[in-house]
Amino acid sequence: MKTNFNFEKSVVAAIGAWISNTMELLIPTLMLLTVLMVIDYISGMLAAKKEAIEYPDKPQYRWSSKKSLIGIYKKIGYILTILVAVSTDYLIHKFAVELGLRFDSKTLFGLLVSVWFIINELLSILENANRMGVVLPGFLVKILISMKNSVDDKVE
Repeated sequence: MKTNFNFEKSVVAAIGAWISNTMELLIPTLMLLTVLMVIDYISGMLAAKKEAIEYPDKPQYRWSSKKSLIGIYKKIGYILTILVAVSTDYLIHKFAVELGLRFDSKTLFGLLVSVWFIINELLSILENANRMGVVLPGFLVKILISMKNSVDDKVE
């Protein structure tokens, strides 16, 4: 019984190591995105709670399970979009040569899409912090918007 468990752990570790080696930067990027999605969700709820206190007579400023569910669907959409981008990378790099296609770009769509979503999450967290009363440093917002535009330019 114990031998089977160790074997299974070894197989899972080997698969994890292979995936990490294959995807290099993508795995830490996806982990960061996951953490930021959770922080964004929580900061959005906190901002809504604060606005509900400030504007008790205005229902649009309250926390809403409907808005919350829409936010979760949006984040699931992020994951699906990244899956499509990573699949596109795989198809291009695996089969382009075999099909006789010339593809000179070294673009990694999965990584670019992930970074783009990370920047979106960072901007959203700043927006939620602003809704909670935090005065945002203008340079930080400008830098993030500039980074987002740079990623857009890289794809074009």
